[in-house]
Amino acid sequence: MKKVFTLSSKSQTGSGATKIAWQPQQGNYLATCNTTVHSVDIYDRHGEVKEEVSLPGACTGISWDKDGDQLAMIQEKSGVIYLWDANSRKLSKVDSGLKDTLSFVSWSSVASSLAIGTNKGNLLIYNHQTSRKVPILGKHTKKITCGAWNSNNLIALGSEDKTISISNVDGDTLRQPAIRGEPSNIQFSTMKTDERKSGTEETTVSVIIAKKTLFLFNIEDPDNPIELAFQPRYGNIVSYRWYGDGYIMIGFSNGYLVVISTHMKEIGQELFQTRDFKDYLGSISISFTLGKAASCGDSSVKIHDISDLKEIYGIISLEDEKDNLMKLEWTDDGQLLAIATQKGNVHVHLTRLPVLGCGYETRLAYLTSLLEVTILPNFHEPENSIKIDIEVEPSFIALGSDHLAVGMNNRVWFYYFEESGPKKLNEKDYLGTVNSICLNDNYAAAMLKNKIQLHLIETDEYDLGNDRETRLFPEDDDKMVITCFDLSRSFLIYGNDAGCIQYFYIEDWKFVNEYRHGIGIRGVYCNPSETMLIFIDEKNDGFIYNPINDETVDIPDFSPTVKGILWEKNTECQFITGSECKLIGDTKLPFSQVPFLLYDGEVICQTQNGKTSTVVLNTHSRFSRLDELVEEELQIALTQCLSLRRFKDAWNIATQLSQKKFWLEIGKAALQNLEIEEAIRVYRHLKDVGMVLSLESVKNVENKYLLAGHMALFLEEYNLAQDLFLTSNTPKAALEMRCDLHHWDQALQLAKNFSPDEVPYISKEYAQQLEFMGDYPNALVHYENGLTNDAEKIEENAVCTAGVARMAIRVGDIRRGASMAAKSGNRALCRECATILEGMKQFPEAAALYEKGQYYDKAATIYIKTKNWSKVGELLPDISSLKIHAQYAKAKEADGKYSDAVQAYENAKDFDSVIRINLEHLQKPEEAVRIVRETHSVEGAKMVASFFQKLGDFASAIQFLIMSKCTNEAFQLATTHEQMELYADIIGDEASHEEYESIALYFENRKYYFLAGKFFLKARKFAKALKYFLRTQPPGEGNKSIDMAIETVGQAQDEALTHQLIDYLMGEVDGVPKDATYLFRLYMALRQYREAARTAIIIAREEQTQGNYRVAHDLLFSMCQELRKQKIKIPSEMSQNLMILHSYILVKMHVKRGDHIKAARMLIRVANNISKFGSHVVPILTSTIIECHRSGLKNSAFSYAAMLVRPEYRNKIDLKYKKKIEQIVRKPDKTELEEIQQPCPYCKYDLPQTQLDCPDCKNTIPYCIITGRHMTVDEWTNCPKCNFPAIYDEFKAILEDEIACPMCSENINPSELNKVADVSPFLHPEGEE
Repeated sequence: MKKVFTLSSKSQTGSGATKIAWQPQQGNYLATCNTTVHSVDIYDRHGEVKEEVSLPGACTGISWDKDGDQLAMIQEKSGVIYLWDANSRKLSKVDSGLKDTLSFVSWSSVASSLAIGTNKGNLLIYNHQTSRKVPILGKHTKKITCGAWNSNNLIALGSEDKTISISNVDGDTLRQPAIRGEPSNIQFSTMKTDERKSGTEETTVSVIIAKKTLFLFNIEDPDNPIELAFQPRYGNIVSYRWYGDGYIMIGFSNGYLVVISTHMKEIGQELFQTRDFKDYLGSISISFTLGKAASCGDSSVKIHDISDLKEIYGIISLEDEKDNLMKLEWTDDGQLLAIATQKGNVHVHLTRLPVLGCGYETRLAYLTSLLEVTILPNFHEPENSIKIDIEVEPSFIALGSDHLAVGMNNRVWFYYFEESGPKKLNEKDYLGTVNSICLNDNYAAAMLKNKIQLHLIETDEYDLGNDRETRLFPEDDDKMVITCFDLSRSFLIYGNDAGCIQYFYIEDWKFVNEYRHGIGIRGVYCNPSETMLIFIDEKNDGFIYNPINDETVDIPDFSPTVKGILWEKNTECQFITGSECKLIGDTKLPFSQVPFLLYDGEVICQTQNGKTSTVVLNTHSRFSRLDELVEEELQIALTQCLSLRRFKDAWNIATQLSQKKFWLEIGKAALQNLEIEEAIRVYRHLKDVGMVLSLESVKNVENKYLLAGHMALFLEEYNLAQDLFLTSNTPKAALEMRCDLHHWDQALQLAKNFSPDEVPYISKEYAQQLEFMGDYPNALVHYENGLTNDAEKIEENAVCTAGVARMAIRVGDIRRGASMAAKSGNRALCRECATILEGMKQFPEAAALYEKGQYYDKAATIYIKTKNWSKVGELLPDISSLKIHAQYAKAKEADGKYSDAVQAYENAKDFDSVIRINLEHLQKPEEAVRIVRETHSVEGAKMVASFFQKLGDFASAIQFLIMSKCTNEAFQLATTHEQMELYADIIGDEASHEEYESIALYFENRKYYFLAGKFFLKARKFAKALKYFLRTQPPGEGNKSIDMAIETVGQAQDEALTHQLIDYLMGEVDGVPKDATYLFRLYMALRQYREAARTAIIIAREEQTQGNYRVAHDLLFSMCQELRKQKIKIPSEMSQNLMILHSYILVKMHVKRGDHIKAARMLIRVANNISKFGSHVVPILTSTIIECHRSGLKNSAFSYAAMLVRPEYRNKIDLKYKKKIEQIVRKPDKTELEEIQQPCPYCKYDLPQTQLDCPDCKNTIPYCIITGRHMTVDEWTNCPKCNFPAIYDEFKAILEDEIACPMCSENINPSELNKVADVSPFLHPEGEE
């Protein structure tokens, strides 16, 4: 609540009661006086003294007439009444003729009558219009202290004689009730009743009695007055006011504010009560215009909203006037509130500003005080506001890019504003009252009644006389009445009562466009980009007008109460359907707020207190809080975004919703709005490659209608697309679209107009469509129209010819159609026509066409239907259908021609029938057996089995019964005729466990234990199988039964059965230990590889002892391979034994190849372990001596010769070598060829080639399976079969000599060898445990 001015006690001397009175209606003047001062001061709304009326005595009363034209003043010294004219500002006097002191004055509320009361109770009624005076002496016996007029021109007076008089304008007393105390503050109003008549008269007089009670007197019911008393704690009644429908607001001296109702049912009840002030309450006042109530007390004024008294609308704090506030008075318009104090001060506050404001782009200008305008260059930056003090209280404001215009009546003041501050440019007087004004960058346009004056805002001496300085519209000779206008950057636009809208182009200073609507124009509103205009006609209908093409669009749901229109900054839009307008939402503005700028969905409004507020439109309210919205609200927000073309926000919403259908909605909206780039972005996000490529191909199309046509096509609005294409500069696009869509009927119509050359092609396509739909007569016509004489269109003519043939048959012209098909030489056409004829039951013609088209199977089928067997027989070599051959065979069989029938059945692959005829009719069982064996026919096997059974050949019968899956019959036959072994052999491994068990039981009953065990094993009855295998003793089957027992235990993996077999093998059952080989095989079967390995070592030792070195070698090798496969570490003893045996085996190979040094080295290794070769000590030592001597290893030869001539070996030496050996001993030669040294692959330490234990790193080095030497890193290879290491060159050399691998005895191609680059896996094998 801004303070406007204060009248201090310096100008209002004295301390008596201060009276204040605002001029009614206009509120331009405030009259004040003090009961101790001999003058009345009159101020304007801004606190400037306009008149000071001196009086002979102290002022006792002041009163304004109903129109605010006359101010009546009375004083205590004489009976003269002073009247001040507000219009002429002249003072006049009227002599009342009354001799006593004047104490009361009041103007009528409906007429120009003035009532004056005196100290002695006399009354004068003065008619200012007629100057008639009506004195009424003795109206009261004592001083008249208060009074009031009502709407019926009755006056109620209160006097110190404790009576109230109610009189008419002539002074006649109508009622005069007595009261119990002195009256004060009389008011007229209407009490609340159940039934309220229209135009209710003010019949209730209310008055405060002795400051304690409120007296209500109804003129129409004088016998039932009401006197209301209140709680003593409230204090005295200070003031009260009627408001609303019979409600009274009462202020009490102790600070309480109470509201009561005058309805009889509610009398005595307090509807509202509050304590506004702690110490005291001075006065209350109500502004019906504002809907506000004010109370003063303590050191403040509190303002309540009448609609909700609990809410305090505002507080005016007056700390310097503590306990002095005593009087409140509001102007009729509610803009100003005057507060009088006991000290004689008067404070005037602004409670409601005239709502004046204007917006221009992002700029705002609005009234913030009666003489102050605030400008916001950018409404988003209120801190950069510019304050401009103006000279008058304006009635209108206009804003431009750099200028401000304010004015009233016919005068306008122009200001220029910039960051450094505002400055006044000039003021201009117009020829008439200015109704409104608009500004742009350089010009101002003022509406003067029915004319518009356009002029430059800033002029200088160079502009004087310039014909573009000013212009008046319309011209003098034009009788039109301008009703509205708008000024944009480039145009002055106005409408008149004849419905004409004119565009005046300021730059060229001429009219450039005219639109005639036919109905008077009430308002025009141009958009910021000047491309569209909204106008409202006298019927209150709204339209959008496009000045470029004179197109108008109705605004739907346009309210007839529209007061103005605000354009959003970005209003450019295009639709594939052309211009379009639709309602997308509405928003209710707060009460008493006036909008004057719209930006990005925010409406900037001016409030009554001189401030701005921002109202977000309902259509935009969700955009700023998308993260808070649930899915349903997000969907609504998305719809609003698309309606507003806010694709960026729509993208964010769709990202949150994350559903394909919402992306499709955005894409569709983008297409509808011709937003090609946005549509490409959306469909690229959807990974719709086809749509993206289609949009990319048309995005650079410049013709609007052609582009819109493509968008309509993408939206599947084909009729609209066609219309747009036809309107564009490429009408043929409509034809192309219809062809692509296979809309051949529309395409044919378009082709006749735009491309006659395409009529045959379209006729052909249309005919095919009609044929598919079953419209054969029209299809025939279009096929015929599709035929041309163009030699280049051979394929098209062939299609049309085929279509004519088909359609001719369809419509009944069979001869023509069949003839055309036969002559065409087209197999497919012959088949199509034949199919049609077949469907029409025209079998002979259909068969002939099938045969003509080389569809022999179909032809034969129809010939069979017609029993034409001769034709079928002719076609048999060309027939591939088995069914037809079978039908033909049946016919021949029925005729008794069995040989022909057999041939036909064979062609039909019906071998069961071939077998049947061979057995039953041709007596060729061997042929039947051959066919059964070749075809494995189950039914055929049954027939052959039955045939042999009849002949008594049960073995053959069993064989064919099993072949025919009749195992039960075969089993019974085998049981009956002692053919079970044959049955078992035939059934093989394909039988079920139950069948094997049945066979086993058969052999069990007949004491054939081996066979019983064998089939119990197949039936997976392991305990029984083992039992019978161990009982088997016949010659030749013993070893085999042990093998089967081992297999049984291996499959069973049962610990008890395993122990049972081990006991048997160890001889604990019969006292005869079995060969250890069986125990080895058992462990292998049980996958107990460690035990198998130990057993293998024992067996190998026995074999080695017996001299079977190769057998022992192979056993150890196979065991090593198995352990490797199972990733089990090979025992060192096994590896060592295998190495020694392999070294022995290598000797023969090297000797044979003439490589004696290698043989000698291997023999030295064997001789060093001669104890393992006990059966051949002498031969091995002899060979060692010979090879060492031959290889130059003389010392080694001597050592082994000395060993050999010992007594235990000497007599066993071969005589052929004995003398030579003895000579070596007698004449020893201890020279020795030193062995080559090579590095250890682990630690690189050099050691002899044949030494396998590295003395440095203590590792056992892998050996070469070719040379027996230790491996080196450089020449490492592995046998592709056994994976044992070898030296690459050595291995390759023996393979080239066609020698098998000495370790695994497998033949290997030299090309399979590869050098190993990384030998670490072989030096450190993983997984071995």
